[in-house]
Amino acid sequence: MTFDVLPGKSFPIGATIRDGGVNFCLFSRDCTAIELLLFDRPNDPQPSQVLPLDPKQNKTAHYWHAFVPGIGAGQVYAYRGHGLFAPEQGLRCDGNKVLLDPYTKAIANWENYSRQAASQPGDNCAQALRGVVIDSSAYDWEGDAPPKTRYNRTIIYELHVSGFTQHPNSSVSPEKRGTYAGLIEKIPYLQQLGITAVELLPAHQFDKEDARPGLKNYWGYSPIAFFAPHVGYSSRTDPLSPVNEFRDMVKALHRAGIEVILDVVFNHTAEGDEQGPTLSFRGLSNWDYYILGENRAIYRNYSGCGNTFKADSVAGNNLVLDCLRYWVSEMHIDGFRFDLAAVLARGATGQLLTRPPALLMIDADPVLAGTKLIAEAWDAEGLYLVGAFVGERFAEWNGPYRDDVRRFVKSDVGVVKALANRILASPDIYSQPNREPNRSINFITCHDGFTLNDLVSYNDKHNHANGEDNRDGTNANYSWNCGIEGETNDVAVNKLRLRQIKNFLTILFVSQGTPMLLMGDEVRRSQQGNNNAYCQDNELSWFDWSAIDKHTEVLRFTQKLISFTQSLKIFHQDQILAVSYGSHQPHIIWHGKQLGQPDWSYESHSLAFTLRHPKFHEHLYVILNAYWESVAFELPLLESGYKWYRIVDTALPNPEDFCDLQTALPLEKETYQAHGRSTVVLMAHH
Repeated sequence: MTFDVLPGKSFPIGATIRDGGVNFCLFSRDCTAIELLLFDRPNDPQPSQVLPLDPKQNKTAHYWHAFVPGIGAGQVYAYRGHGLFAPEQGLRCDGNKVLLDPYTKAIANWENYSRQAASQPGDNCAQALRGVVIDSSAYDWEGDAPPKTRYNRTIIYELHVSGFTQHPNSSVSPEKRGTYAGLIEKIPYLQQLGITAVELLPAHQFDKEDARPGLKNYWGYSPIAFFAPHVGYSSRTDPLSPVNEFRDMVKALHRAGIEVILDVVFNHTAEGDEQGPTLSFRGLSNWDYYILGENRAIYRNYSGCGNTFKADSVAGNNLVLDCLRYWVSEMHIDGFRFDLAAVLARGATGQLLTRPPALLMIDADPVLAGTKLIAEAWDAEGLYLVGAFVGERFAEWNGPYRDDVRRFVKSDVGVVKALANRILASPDIYSQPNREPNRSINFITCHDGFTLNDLVSYNDKHNHANGEDNRDGTNANYSWNCGIEGETNDVAVNKLRLRQIKNFLTILFVSQGTPMLLMGDEVRRSQQGNNNAYCQDNELSWFDWSAIDKHTEVLRFTQKLISFTQSLKIFHQDQILAVSYGSHQPHIIWHGKQLGQPDWSYESHSLAFTLRHPKFHEHLYVILNAYWESVAFELPLLESGYKWYRIVDTALPNPEDFCDLQTALPLEKETYQAHGRSTVVLMAHH
């Protein structure tokens, strides 16, 4: 069937169904000619029709557009961009390459895709990815509404869509393992754990081939199409399935009261450096979408992944905003975690901008006003903006929290003062007046680095399986193996490791701020010392569901901690706690072995504090003893009729390590003997 080409409109960008056909529009400053390719079937090696766009009829400013009547949802399409190929001028137009629409909402021909074919000279049509036209209005959301959980009630669980259910022992049917549909089946587990938000590692279309030969890009930090859900996470094979199955997942999570936060990667794309493939952006408008070097043939690499997306250009800025709005309005996403977000603060030559347009517009955008915006406020080239990130709405991954808590628990010196600040939501870092303390996203571990189990089991990284001679991954792990490197049958070492895990978890959940838990830490998931498992799409990275029976003690402890802290108002504050003895407001008081005498010295390894919320009669006493010997701590005096009850003591065996208030026994002494390397939580009750 032959289709007509009408002028079309320059807005909206992408492929949009209207008036009995589809309007196509894309941005290209570099190309002198554009061809729209239409395919009858997703995997056809060649298009059924090639529609040249007339620059006089089908171009407005730098927007190429066309209306094709008679087609609709499911239409497979792509582009060719013709023009000058002169890398030294920043131009990389190559009419031999089939290009993906940067705004496409769905992807086809993944089965035949070849990164190598897109990187080498010659025509790659049969092996190129194509877009698919979708009809967003056709999906029934069944009254779906976002949970709108406040930061001060949020428990974030960072998970990998595929890795969460990919393991054969997941009890998910083979066709649904590693998919959006598979994740739906595990929602009850998340509910039982107490999770209020899942933070999904990249789920927009990424390039699994962007890895060393024989390995796969597992994490997904190699984006190809920012608007399209990743095809590999769909349990069904038709081109429109990923969109609807993703929506099914979001809808099911919302019904369970769980928000969905997407990890978005606007700092670079899968096209990589100057040796990388031509997939989309560089073949359309290279200078607009990437930060180039003084030698324009070379890409500036602030992402550590070969190139840097130019978010401060008009085209780049528009794409980022349009993308975020789409995920919120059409896919019902509740928030975003911005990978290497400091990159978005860089200008056209890589300089730090005082008022970066992309970030300011995200911060102020009305469509995004009700969403969570979380910044990883650094990049791969040393730009570190934690505590200095632009805008009023961004929360931040608190890197110093991770490092200082790790250092304290492993008994490093000179950490106690910093630890106190981290527990108090880091007022030394986040000094803005009236900043909500829960905009500090507190975490001990995340996908990037050791798991919690490995943090207490390895002194050194063991990344040999990645094929880079163990050079990749950070060396700044602040880990301690408790005496033996790796797995061991030593009873004493394993007992200490279990205690250290509980110490980390307790500190995380009694700190002011929003806690984030890494997938599987609650059941001691291990990557065998690999702290950069980005390319390990195997059981090393997957959630092992047998661990929920093997490590019931840690799982129970985590569930109890979350339930306990979620039940108390003191952990849900909108303002920083007062540091005061006489305050009638929620407050904290620091102690050492003696009441009111915290030891801030360089050699100190312990800290205690009381948390009080007078209005709700909440009174807690927390002891953190990272010293290797037991220490007696004075207990605060209580009002008549009240006694201290032990809720947590990480040195005690299960189930005494965590007691509900109803089963806890009152303390009769005036001091509490905290064992070496232990954490204690007491609660006052009458």
